[in-house]
Amino acid sequence: MPAFAYLDHNATSPIRPAVLDAMVEALRAGGNPSSVHSAGRAARTRIDVARRQVAMLVGAPPSEIIFTSGGTEANNAALAGTGRRRVLVSAVEHESVLKAVPQADIIPVDRNGVVDLAALERMLAGSPPTLVSVMFANNETGVIQPVAEVVRLAHAAGALVHCDAVQAAGKAPVDFRGLGVDYLSLSAHKLGGPTGVGALVVRAGAPFTSDRKGGGQESNRRAGTENVAGIVGFGAAAKASQDGLDTVALRGRLEAGLRAIAPLATIHGAAVPRLVNTTCISMPGVRAETQVMALDLAGVCVSAGAACSSGKVTRSAVLAAMGVEPAESETAIRISCGWNTVSEDIDCLIAAWKGLYIRVTHSDLSQARAA
Repeated sequence: MPAFAYLDHNATSPIRPAVLDAMVEALRAGGNPSSVHSAGRAARTRIDVARRQVAMLVGAPPSEIIFTSGGTEANNAALAGTGRRRVLVSAVEHESVLKAVPQADIIPVDRNGVVDLAALERMLAGSPPTLVSVMFANNETGVIQPVAEVVRLAHAAGALVHCDAVQAAGKAPVDFRGLGVDYLSLSAHKLGGPTGVGALVVRAGAPFTSDRKGGGQESNRRAGTENVAGIVGFGAAAKASQDGLDTVALRGRLEAGLRAIAPLATIHGAAVPRLVNTTCISMPGVRAETQVMALDLAGVCVSAGAACSSGKVTRSAVLAAMGVEPAESETAIRISCGWNTVSEDIDCLIAAWKGLYIRVTHSDLSQARAA
C-alpha cells in the first residue's frame, strides 16, 4: 500500500506533470501579453492557446472565456456583473455564491440535494428579470443538478442562468452551449492545474460589466496583466482532462468496502447521479473531525465538507439543506478521487477507516458493559 493516500481532490488536485512543465516554460519565457514586441506577442500566443484548450473542455467559443484568479472570482463576477436585482440561488451552492448575494432568494433542494424544480418555477412566476445560480455538481456530495431543466424554466421566465461548474469540469462532461447557461465558472486547481487561476464563460450577448478598472485586458472584461504561467497551466490541465475522470470503478469499490464495514453508514446523495469521484459518507457515531484526524495519522487525506472555511470543521450547510439530522451530519466526511488515484489508495482508506470504526465500536461496547 502507498505510504500516503491523497483523497481530497475536491479541495485541490495535485498538479499534473505536464502542467508543471508548461508553466515552467512560460515562466522562463516571460513577456507581458499586452506588449507589442516579440516577447509580448509570444506571451499573447500562449494565452490564446490556453483559451482554446479551456474552451474545448467545456464546449464554449474561445472568445467567451474570461480568465480570472479562480472560481471564487468567477462566481462573484458573474453574480455582480449582470445588473440583475433579484437573484435566486440553490440552497447547496458554494459559499462564494451564497456570500456574494446574501439577499438572494434560496431555492430549496430535496433530501438527495437536487434542486426542487417545482419550487423554482413558482419562484420565477411573475417575477421581474432575474438571475438564477445553480451549480453543476456539489462540492461536498458530488450530486449533479438538472441544469438544463433549470435553464429551460429560467429562460422561459426571462431570467439569466449562472452555473458554477468548478467541481464538474474534468470530472463529468460539461457542455456550455448544450446546457444553454449564460455564465459558467471554472477553476484550474480542481483538475490538476495551478491554484490562483480560473475562468468565467460569458455567453455572447449576455449582459456583463466588470468591476475591475484599468487596462483593456481580456477584451476589456477583466483589467490587469494576465497571469500567463497560471493560464498556460490551466490550459494544459484542461487538455489533459479532455477525456474526463474515469474513477467510477474506484468509487464503487470504495463505497462497497465501507458499507461492508459499517452497514448503517449513510452515503449522502447515493440515490441520484453524482460525480464519479465523490463520496460523502457518515460513519455512525464518529464525528467528522475525529475521522479526518485519525485517517490523517494513518496516511490518508480526506476532508469534512468544503475546504474553504480556514481549516474549521463546522456542520455542513449542504447536508442541513438536504434535511440530514445534525447528529448524522456531524459524522460526514468527503472522500474525493482524482487523476492520480490508484486502487492502492482505496485499499489504504478502507483499512484505516475499518481500524477506526472497530476501535470506536469496541470502546463503546466496553463502556456499555462496564456500566
